[in-house]
Amino acid sequence: MHDNRVLILDFGSQFTQLIARRVREAGVYSEIHPCNVDPERVKAFKPSALILSGGPSSVLEGGCPDLNMEYLNMGIPVLGICYGMQLLAHNLGGRVVASTDREYGRAKFMAQNDCILFDGIDEKDDLTVWMSHGDRVEALPEGFVPMGKTDSIEFGAMGNVEKKIYALQFHPEVAHTVGGSTIIQNFLFKVAELEASWSMASFVDTTIEALKEQVGDAKVVLGLSGGIDSTVAAVMLHKAIGKNLHCIFVDNGLLRMGEKEEVIAFLAEHFELNVKLVDAADEFLSDLKGVEDPEKKRKLIGYKFIEVFDREAKAIEGVEFLGQGTLYPDVIESESFKGPSAVIKSHHNVGGLPEKMNLKLVEPLRELFKDEVRRAAYELGLPEHIIWRQPFPGPGLSIRIIGEVTEERLKILRLADRIVQNEMVASDWYRKVWQGFAVLLPLKTVGVMGDGRTYENVIALRIVDSLDAMTADWSRLPSEVLARMSNRIINEVKGVNRVVLDISSKPPSTIEWE
Repeated sequence: MHDNRVLILDFGSQFTQLIARRVREAGVYSEIHPCNVDPERVKAFKPSALILSGGPSSVLEGGCPDLNMEYLNMGIPVLGICYGMQLLAHNLGGRVVASTDREYGRAKFMAQNDCILFDGIDEKDDLTVWMSHGDRVEALPEGFVPMGKTDSIEFGAMGNVEKKIYALQFHPEVAHTVGGSTIIQNFLFKVAELEASWSMASFVDTTIEALKEQVGDAKVVLGLSGGIDSTVAAVMLHKAIGKNLHCIFVDNGLLRMGEKEEVIAFLAEHFELNVKLVDAADEFLSDLKGVEDPEKKRKLIGYKFIEVFDREAKAIEGVEFLGQGTLYPDVIESESFKGPSAVIKSHHNVGGLPEKMNLKLVEPLRELFKDEVRRAAYELGLPEHIIWRQPFPGPGLSIRIIGEVTEERLKILRLADRIVQNEMVASDWYRKVWQGFAVLLPLKTVGVMGDGRTYENVIALRIVDSLDAMTADWSRLPSEVLARMSNRIINEVKGVNRVVLDISSKPPSTIEWE
């Protein structure tokens, strides 16, 4: 499927996924595997080049993640980043020591010995780079020459030109490193001599053909949420197997105003998808009655979804496959050498379905990052208003209602949220922010309307900027836009007399309130 392949070995860096994205942005296919991956999987992957990520460990400590030296005998170019550089130096006979002056953040770097990695970068003699390390290389392995330095470390980069093994103490994958993308592209195209042969158009075409081969004449059932992931997965499967795809849209009673009608009408009319709408609102709201704890809400909704979806899927005769919109970060996390991250909030997905239903999985998007799913959507001909729908949580409005979910509170939040969405569109801010929505708080405040005193609900506005939802900051919308939102909500939504703005960042806060 891929002529040029880059294997990225993950040693635990928070930036590993950025490496894969930078490689793919250059038109070269890449995959991330844990550093302790089975060597047979590496051989089966047949990489054209190898990148070693950074990581929080130290080669000076026992039990640190190590490099399988077989990989250096494969005869392919290698690039080590941060911890990856220290691993190479340590394993090839150099010397690594604990640094007295640790470097975290921006640093000034000077390239040396006409290193090919810095070709085309004007600032290479005074380059701003991003450092994050406590150890440093004190002596180079035999055959290596220095390729750059900073004021604090003599060997900020090293290389063995003959063996095409290069290493950097800084992180070229992060945006803070000037010319970082150029450095990675120089490794790909000048050192490894790869070709930019991977594109989203080729991915879509080859994936559709692969789906035809995988599924054949069997039937596939897919849970449609209206989000971009499940929508793109559904359209790709439909192009591969046509009417043998059966989509189920479960209305849990927790959707935004007009959401189910918009999604189903679009997919049925434009792509002729076979979509069944299941009205299960009463079932979900009955289970949520009296529940205030956010984790209980999420889990109850997840269990009820599985129950309803399983029931509806069993009514379709001859189903063999379950379609899912699994993305590449989910795949990476599931096999990360670090193990699963601590649970901050349980994720609402259909992860429990395959075992329960005895179905085989088909996952058209499992090789893509979120931004790549949108590019796939363009290739498939989806309109922009679908492609750029903002993220919406699986538990729906239930986790934007702090406390118990009731019909009355859902009505208030739906109206307030519709005003927020409308005003962002009208002011041309909808596409500029990552996410914007209303939250109904579990308190009432005193107000004055006309000549009377009021004691009514509070709405919080949560509008954030982000690239990948891992970090986020509150969006600086113009005050006049916020004022229109506030005025309309107070005047048009019965039961609200106050609007507040959430100006916290992630971390320490999360994007959603629950």
